[in-house]
Amino acid sequence: MPTERKKKPTDWRKRFGAAKDPHVVMLHADFAGVKAGNTMLISSPGEIANYIARIPQGETRTIDRMRNEQARKAGSNSMCPVTTSIYLKVAAEVALQDLSEGKALDQVVPFWRVVMPDSKVAKKLSCGPDHVAHLIALDGGQVAG
Repeated sequence: MPTERKKKPTDWRKRFGAAKDPHVVMLHADFAGVKAGNTMLISSPGEIANYIARIPQGETRTIDRMRNEQARKAGSNSMCPVTTSIYLKVAAEVALQDLSEGKALDQVVPFWRVVMPDSKVAKKLSCGPDHVAHLIALDGGQVAG
Protein backbone atom coordinates (compact mmCIF):
# COMPACT_ATOMS: atom_id res chain seq x y z
CA MET A 1 0.00 0.00 0.00
CA PRO A 2 1.54 3.34 -1.04
CA THR A 3 2.22 5.85 1.69
CA GLU A 4 0.38 9.12 1.34
CA ARG A 5 2.73 12.09 1.13
CA LYS A 6 1.65 15.10 3.11
CA LYS A 7 1.91 18.41 1.36
CA LYS A 8 4.31 20.74 3.15
CA PRO A 9 2.70 23.97 4.33
CA THR A 10 3.46 26.95 2.12
CA ASP A 11 6.18 29.26 3.41
CA TRP A 12 4.42 32.53 2.57
CA ARG A 13 7.35 34.74 3.62
CA LYS A 14 9.66 32.78 1.35
CA ARG A 15 7.22 33.12 -1.56
CA PHE A 16 6.91 36.85 -0.82
CA GLY A 17 10.67 37.34 -1.00
CA ALA A 18 11.30 35.01 -3.92
CA ALA A 19 9.10 36.83 -6.44
CA LYS A 20 10.73 38.58 -9.37
CA ASP A 21 10.82 42.36 -9.50
CA PRO A 22 7.83 44.02 -11.18
CA HIS A 23 8.20 44.27 -14.95
CA VAL A 24 6.13 45.08 -18.02
CA VAL A 25 5.72 42.62 -20.89
CA MET A 26 4.26 42.97 -24.38
CA LEU A 27 1.55 40.42 -25.08
CA HIS A 28 1.95 38.51 -28.32
CA ALA A 29 -1.33 36.63 -27.77
CA ASP A 30 -4.52 37.38 -25.87
CA PHE A 31 -4.16 36.50 -22.18
CA ALA A 32 -6.65 36.65 -19.31
CA GLY A 33 -8.88 39.20 -21.01
CA VAL A 34 -6.00 41.38 -22.22
CA LYS A 35 -5.59 41.63 -25.98
CA ALA A 36 -2.40 40.88 -27.89
CA GLY A 37 -0.34 43.99 -28.60
CA ASN A 38 -1.03 45.52 -25.18
CA THR A 39 1.50 45.86 -22.42
CA MET A 40 0.90 44.13 -19.11
CA LEU A 41 2.48 44.77 -15.72
CA ILE A 42 3.60 41.69 -13.82
CA SER A 43 3.75 43.05 -10.29
CA SER A 44 5.13 41.49 -7.09
CA PRO A 45 3.83 40.77 -3.59
CA GLY A 46 5.93 43.68 -2.31
CA GLU A 47 4.48 46.18 -4.78
CA ILE A 48 0.95 45.02 -4.01
CA ALA A 49 1.65 45.26 -0.26
CA ASN A 50 3.02 48.79 -0.71
CA TYR A 51 -0.08 49.85 -2.66
CA ILE A 52 -2.41 48.42 -0.01
CA ALA A 53 -0.46 49.99 2.86
CA ARG A 54 -1.13 53.45 1.35
CA ILE A 55 -4.93 53.00 1.42
CA PRO A 56 -6.27 55.06 4.36
CA GLN A 57 -7.77 53.19 7.30
CA GLY A 58 -11.47 52.49 6.86
CA GLU A 59 -11.32 52.77 3.06
CA THR A 60 -11.43 49.96 0.54
CA ARG A 61 -10.48 49.57 -3.11
CA THR A 62 -11.52 47.00 -5.67
CA ILE A 63 -8.92 44.67 -7.11
CA ASP A 64 -9.75 46.14 -10.54
CA ARG A 65 -9.05 49.67 -9.30
CA MET A 66 -5.74 48.53 -7.83
CA ARG A 67 -4.81 46.83 -11.11
CA ASN A 68 -5.74 49.93 -13.15
CA GLU A 69 -3.85 52.34 -10.89
CA GLN A 70 -0.74 50.14 -10.72
CA ALA A 71 -0.73 49.60 -14.50
CA ARG A 72 -1.05 53.32 -15.16
CA LYS A 73 1.76 54.08 -12.68
CA ALA A 74 3.99 51.57 -14.52
CA GLY A 75 3.08 53.02 -17.93
CA SER A 76 1.34 49.81 -18.93
CA ASN A 77 -2.04 49.09 -20.51
CA SER A 78 -2.97 46.56 -17.83
CA MET A 79 -1.83 44.57 -14.82
CA CYS A 80 -1.88 40.78 -14.97
CA PRO A 81 -5.02 39.52 -13.25
CA VAL A 82 -3.53 36.07 -12.65
CA THR A 83 -0.35 37.13 -10.86
CA THR A 84 -2.27 39.90 -9.07
CA SER A 85 -4.52 37.31 -7.42
CA ILE A 86 -1.59 35.07 -6.55
CA TYR A 87 0.55 37.87 -5.14
CA LEU A 88 -2.40 39.39 -3.27
CA LYS A 89 -2.94 36.02 -1.59
CA VAL A 90 0.78 35.80 -0.72
CA ALA A 91 0.74 39.29 0.86
CA ALA A 92 -2.47 38.46 2.75
CA GLU A 93 -1.15 35.16 4.10
CA VAL A 94 2.01 36.91 5.38
CA ALA A 95 -0.23 39.45 7.15
CA LEU A 96 -2.36 36.67 8.63
CA GLN A 97 0.77 34.93 9.86
CA ASP A 98 1.96 38.21 11.42
CA LEU A 99 -1.42 38.62 13.17
CA SER A 100 -1.28 35.04 14.47
CA GLU A 101 2.17 35.82 15.88
CA GLY A 102 0.78 38.74 17.87
CA LYS A 103 1.30 41.77 15.66
CA ALA A 104 -1.40 44.45 15.84
CA LEU A 105 -3.69 45.28 12.90
CA ASP A 106 -1.80 48.52 12.26
CA GLN A 107 1.50 46.63 12.01
CA VAL A 108 0.54 44.34 9.11
CA VAL A 109 -0.40 44.83 5.47
CA PRO A 110 -4.14 45.64 5.62
CA PHE A 111 -5.10 43.29 2.77
CA TRP A 112 -8.78 43.55 3.82
CA ARG A 113 -8.80 47.00 2.22
CA VAL A 114 -8.66 45.27 -1.18
CA VAL A 115 -9.84 41.70 -0.54
CA MET A 116 -13.62 41.71 -0.09
CA PRO A 117 -15.30 38.77 1.66
CA ASP A 118 -17.21 37.76 -1.48
CA SER A 119 -14.08 37.68 -3.66
CA LYS A 120 -12.38 34.59 -5.05
CA VAL A 121 -9.22 35.60 -3.20
CA ALA A 122 -11.01 35.70 0.18
CA LYS A 123 -12.38 32.20 -0.40
CA LYS A 124 -8.82 30.92 -0.96
CA LEU A 125 -7.31 32.53 2.15
CA SER A 126 -6.55 30.37 5.19
CA CYS A 127 -8.80 32.61 7.34
CA GLY A 128 -11.87 32.46 5.08
CA PRO A 129 -14.32 35.19 3.98
CA ASP A 130 -15.99 35.67 7.39
CA HIS A 131 -12.69 36.63 9.02
CA VAL A 132 -11.99 39.07 6.16
CA ALA A 133 -15.35 40.75 6.91
CA HIS A 134 -14.36 40.86 10.61
CA LEU A 135 -11.04 42.55 9.76
CA ILE A 136 -12.83 45.13 7.59
CA ALA A 137 -15.15 45.92 10.51
CA LEU A 138 -12.23 46.19 12.96
CA ASP A 139 -10.53 48.58 10.54
CA GLY A 140 -13.62 50.82 10.54
CA GLY A 141 -14.50 50.00 6.96
CA GLN A 142 -17.65 48.86 5.30
CA VAL A 143 -17.99 45.79 3.14
CA ALA A 144 -18.91 47.04 -0.31
CA GLY A 145 -22.13 45.37 -1.32
